Amino acid sequence: MNLNALFGALADPTRRAMVDRLRDGDLSAGDLAEPLPISRSAVSQHLKVLEDAGLITRVKSAQRRIVHLNTGPLSAANEWLMAAHEDWQQRFDNLDQVLAEEK
Repeated sequence: MNLNALFGALADPTRRAMVDRLRDGDLSAGDLAEPLPISRSAVSQHLKVLEDAGLITRVKSAQRRIVHLNTGPLSAANEWLMAAHEDWQQRFDNLDQVLAEEK
């Protein structure tokens, strides 16, 4: 899991909007692009970034490309964030204890 690629992909609001829409289920690339105020070429570039980060897979079905959200990378990112949160919380708790002892 490349967290840099994952967070880089999610840093863009257009790509986050795409991920949000895919949470409701698979969409064709055209349907995914429909509400976005960007060119088809830009949509394709955004999809490539999401695919490279492992967030989506694209499957050709007849004459359409179906885009599927892969939740595994999101779960891995969540685990990393939760571990970091626990570490930060422990550090703050330690700081609180030190400050309380100095009073």
